[in-house]
Amino acid sequence: MTEATRRTPGTPCWVSLMVHGIDATQEFYGGLFGWEFVPGPQQLGPYVRALLDGQEVAGIGQLPPDRHLPVAWTTYLATDDADETAEAIRCCGGTVAVGPLDAGEAGRMAICSDPVGAVFGVWQAGLHQGTAAAGPPGTPVWNELLTYETSAIAKFYRTVFGYEAEPVVSADFDYLTLHVDGRPVAALHGAGTGLPRDRGAHWLTYFEVTDTDAAARLVTELGGQVLRPPREGTAGRSALVADPEGAVFTIVHSAN
Repeated sequence: MTEATRRTPGTPCWVSLMVHGIDATQEFYGGLFGWEFVPGPQQLGPYVRALLDGQEVAGIGQLPPDRHLPVAWTTYLATDDADETAEAIRCCGGTVAVGPLDAGEAGRMAICSDPVGAVFGVWQAGLHQGTAAAGPPGTPVWNELLTYETSAIAKFYRTVFGYEAEPVVSADFDYLTLHVDGRPVAALHGAGTGLPRDRGAHWLTYFEVTDTDAAARLVTELGGQVLRPPREGTAGRSALVADPEGAVFTIVHSAN
């Protein structure tokens, strides 16, 4: 694996979900996105990688029975050195909850949280570079941090990952786009008192669909919930939904 194939540090490179019922979760996402599954690294317990047309797009793992953790999608940010990044996270007021540790030959990872408590992953690629497809329906296409306000937390992410931040100039919309090598890769959205109290600050993954309204109906049919009905926005038509275990994500038909 050459350096040329590595993701630039700070780029969202993978999304992963830890659940209590891995088989039922595979049925839900297989039905919603057409994913198929193959075994992944088992160092932290049962884990599968989701495939779309043979390309890896996401991961799903099984939580230990005694771990009563919130079920949520985790965005992984690329790094060239997971240990160095973990130290930078600690020095900047964040927390390293798991790792850094090796995931077999796939790579080296850590699970961290920013100073406000939003959880994210760090991924140093080995044989596994991360999401192999982004854009087609069923793939993750955007990652956004919902936090209280963007100014202080932007300093944390800029310092750790070297982002350039571009604010949206608005009197009533607190929003920053994070850029790597001159291109937007993620965003910070300051929601203030509008942040859900039951989740606090959190990263949110957007998955592409061909028809947002039809996908929202399918979410319900498969046992999930529609938390915010489909609506038009700058990114396209989107809906906020949750899977049967409560993991929240956005489905979007992107504006072209």
